[in-house]
Amino acid sequence: MSENNIQSTLHEDRQFPPSPAFLKTASLSADKLADLYAAAEKDNIGFWANQARSEIDWQTPFTQTLDDSNAPFYRWFPDGKLNVSYNCLDRQLEKHADKTAIIFEGDAGDVAHITYRELHSRVCAFANALTAQGIAQGDRVIIYMPMIAEAVVAMQACARIGAIHSVVFGGFSASSLKDRIEDTRAKMVITADGGHRGGRVVELKATTDSALESGCKSIESVIVFKRTGHNISMQAGRDIWWQDAVEGQSHVCEPVWVDATHPLFLLYTSGSTGKPKGIQHSSGGYLLNAITTMRWVFDIQDTDVFWCTADVGWITGHSYVAYGPLATGATIVIFEGVPTYPDAGRFWEMCERHSVTIFYTAPTAIRALIKQGDDFPNKHDLSKLRLLGTVGEPINPEAWIWYHKVIGGERCPIVDTWWQTETGAHMIAPVPGATTTKPGSCTRALPGIDAAIVNQEGEEITTANEGGYLVIRQPWPSMLQTVWGDDQRYQDSYWPYFDGKYYLAGDSARRDEDGFFWIMGRIDDVLNVSGHRLGTMEIESALVANPLVAEAAIVGKPHDIKGESVFAYVVLKGERPTGGIDDELTQTLRAWVGEQIGAIAKPDEIRYADNLPKTRSGKIMRRLLRTIAKGEEITSDTSTLENESILPQLQGRT
Repeated sequence: MSENNIQSTLHEDRQFPPSPAFLKTASLSADKLADLYAAAEKDNIGFWANQARSEIDWQTPFTQTLDDSNAPFYRWFPDGKLNVSYNCLDRQLEKHADKTAIIFEGDAGDVAHITYRELHSRVCAFANALTAQGIAQGDRVIIYMPMIAEAVVAMQACARIGAIHSVVFGGFSASSLKDRIEDTRAKMVITADGGHRGGRVVELKATTDSALESGCKSIESVIVFKRTGHNISMQAGRDIWWQDAVEGQSHVCEPVWVDATHPLFLLYTSGSTGKPKGIQHSSGGYLLNAITTMRWVFDIQDTDVFWCTADVGWITGHSYVAYGPLATGATIVIFEGVPTYPDAGRFWEMCERHSVTIFYTAPTAIRALIKQGDDFPNKHDLSKLRLLGTVGEPINPEAWIWYHKVIGGERCPIVDTWWQTETGAHMIAPVPGATTTKPGSCTRALPGIDAAIVNQEGEEITTANEGGYLVIRQPWPSMLQTVWGDDQRYQDSYWPYFDGKYYLAGDSARRDEDGFFWIMGRIDDVLNVSGHRLGTMEIESALVANPLVAEAAIVGKPHDIKGESVFAYVVLKGERPTGGIDDELTQTLRAWVGEQIGAIAKPDEIRYADNLPKTRSGKIMRRLLRTIAKGEEITSDTSTLENESILPQLQGRT
């Protein structure tokens, strides 16, 4: 760890209190929120015990809230028993049986409405099909599906019988799928013949076959949902159509009651080195924070139509598509396609047609749609929207302002949420009926979450706007339990410093004069320029604030004198300069950054491209950008890129 704290260079003074109209219906007022903070401050363990008793239906009530005898392997509600699927579906049947649980829209525009009664029936039938195929409590099941309602059915069915699911994003390659199958030693893959995405077919079954051809000896069966209807190969004795598997199955399936610490799922996330890490989440603690954050951060109400645009292959799709919304009886939208097909108005047209009230998406999607212009959203009636959210990375202030004005009509609070695959649910986020927001800030830690910024000795930094390492100092219910099969890696990755007492998030951050958190980037995305440690996020925000710029990514490049120089990749709102270089524009943008931040942050080089290299989940592949900036050969896997054709642009070849 560095001897110097991270310097903050971005200044943002605009503030947005909740509107009077929103306050009239908000579930959590400033006074009620203050009461939650006070209760958590007084007795953190007792606070979570009370939340767990009020929010979860227990088959066997817990008597111990937290077992911390083997820290950092914390165990929440260890002697309690529950079933996650029961909490999401069965308990909704009394009041919400005929309420729409899922509004599904396919890539081509096909729409289906599924009630809670219908969803419960489908989940029970598929759970019985899994049991008939030999899946039992504790078995691992890989789910490799398009973004369709059946993906959620499969997840819920696994939870119902106590099987442990591991969802693999449908854009991942055969080798990535194979790695996850072999690490989990899964007995089954649930997939589809294919999926529809942007007007083309994604070959899921063919990719599954390719993964299984090269190993994966633990796999006994493959269930295939018929989505596209195109010709695929089916291996006799191993492959079975979903529709055949559920035929004749009972639509009643008693839930398997499991310990609160029983793994609900494994979700793989990339590490800086080595193979992906299988993040293991519990059943009880994970579910609790999925529910509380739905209530606190999203102000979820019975009449809401909630659309989280994330794929279930990511943690956001687990917590805020498959589990949190259903456990609170919400109506959710599931969308198979992409935001720019058949044109860049798809999101907004769907918001209007489905009367979406809460919309939750990634800053990368917002910036990409900003580039398409205001005409697309302006064509649609977005007046039903009452709350907007962002997830995945910090949102640039100028993108926040566009989202607020153009999409939210200057009336919708924006909840900028900080959390991770490992945390399971929101950790730092506004409470929309109580928090005055600032563009680019995730504001305050939620009740019961002890987030802090510390220096290398683990001492809390109390000076406003002085950057440091973001940590969480007390355990919380939805925290990861371990890295699957590798307890040592869990300790080394998340508890490496501060005598193993603090969870290290891997992000740098600062707190402003009001105590609001500002994420400055990953610790490994901090540049050391002439002895100054600069967060990449703040330089990116400065560039995006320029009216010519749609997106920007900053990486470091080795420099003989400075140590590192600032290398910028920029996507313009207009046409890209020929060859990706424009000296006059570069000088203009360098001067702009100098005015916004200071001379130390001026990019030494700027390369222009039509897009940034993103995975299909919208994440920018910064390691790839660092490789290109250094002029090194690309040896990493690029098969998950949304658009591999931009690589020559990024390399300055076209």
